[in-house]
Amino acid sequence: MPEAYIVDAVRSPVGRKKGSLAHLHPADLAAHPLRELFKRNDVDPAAVEDVVWGCTETIGGQAGDIGRTAWLVAGLPEEVPGVTIDRQCGSSQQSIHFAAQGVMSGTQDLVVAGGSQAMNRIPIMAAMTAGAAYGFESPFIGARGWDARYGDEEVNQIRSAEMIAEKWQITREELDAFALASHQRAQAATDAGWFANEIAPLEGLDRDETIRPGTTLEGLAGLNIIREGGVVTAGNASQNCDCSAALLIASERAVKEHGLTPRARIHHMSVRADNPVWMLTGPIPATRYAMQKSGMKLDDIDLFECNEAFASVPMAWMKELGIPHEKVNVQGGAIALGHPIGATGSKLMCTLLNALERTGGRYGLQTMCEGGGQANVTIIERL
Repeated sequence: MPEAYIVDAVRSPVGRKKGSLAHLHPADLAAHPLRELFKRNDVDPAAVEDVVWGCTETIGGQAGDIGRTAWLVAGLPEEVPGVTIDRQCGSSQQSIHFAAQGVMSGTQDLVVAGGSQAMNRIPIMAAMTAGAAYGFESPFIGARGWDARYGDEEVNQIRSAEMIAEKWQITREELDAFALASHQRAQAATDAGWFANEIAPLEGLDRDETIRPGTTLEGLAGLNIIREGGVVTAGNASQNCDCSAALLIASERAVKEHGLTPRARIHHMSVRADNPVWMLTGPIPATRYAMQKSGMKLDDIDLFECNEAFASVPMAWMKELGIPHEKVNVQGGAIALGHPIGATGSKLMCTLLNALERTGGRYGLQTMCEGGGQANVTIIERL
């Protein structure tokens, strides 16, 4: 089977809530890494055969196929098409899969994958909220088939995070300690310049502004719980933010024709799903499936990225699979660095690729929980 290579990966810095990127039109935010990708690589953008873009809440400035719009806003050739996909939090990880699959099928040679989310302009759940305002029904409750299968159970990510913490016996103190580590790792990585190669400065911002270096266990312990009787707080959950990221995916033929030097090879791609009411447990069965499908063992993986949507998600995943925290989210995660829904998959891939290069690791595995109980798994091999 033909190989798919990651030639380059670049992202914007992460803008915090009401932060430096909050004023940007969503298409301008999305266009930034696309433009930067071709500044960094001497390849004719007209040779790109498709732009596969992840984004959720596609209303307002994110509507109308932002994958196509962002390419045009970036000033890139009109003849190149774009498509926008929604697999919830895994949208731009899935965009990488689709781009790589196009290359591996032999039908495409050069594809851009990426994603964006302008959460300041269009907040999470905006599409559902807008639909409700027009009198539209819930996507879950009310459909006869859904009600017959799942009843009227609340489908809510915070409830799911609480259920996970209870099932895997993770305490509030453990969640807060994990959150503190996320900020500490992210700050140390920033201070050491480990994000510099993946971040293309935007609007005068050259580093992620969501990190809180003054975070303490005492401060986290003082935050209010979100649900009565629970353990989840704003401090041990991911942050809303603005970000965009893009990768150039190429076939072996494109690498030779354009004189490119690939940085990694896509070694494995899969996606699995779990109970949608539990919603956030998908990375556990998905990782098991990826190991079985790829013939690899978890010990073969040098670094992991498991998205910190809520601290309980990667903590349960690590506990269930026996993965040491020392190999997971080594430069911090979404608790410190934000979770820009549609951009997160491609953003994390930028970080995983650079972390493998920095440490000399060979294989990296990325996974994340996604709406509907889904989870993508991507394994890359550093070259």
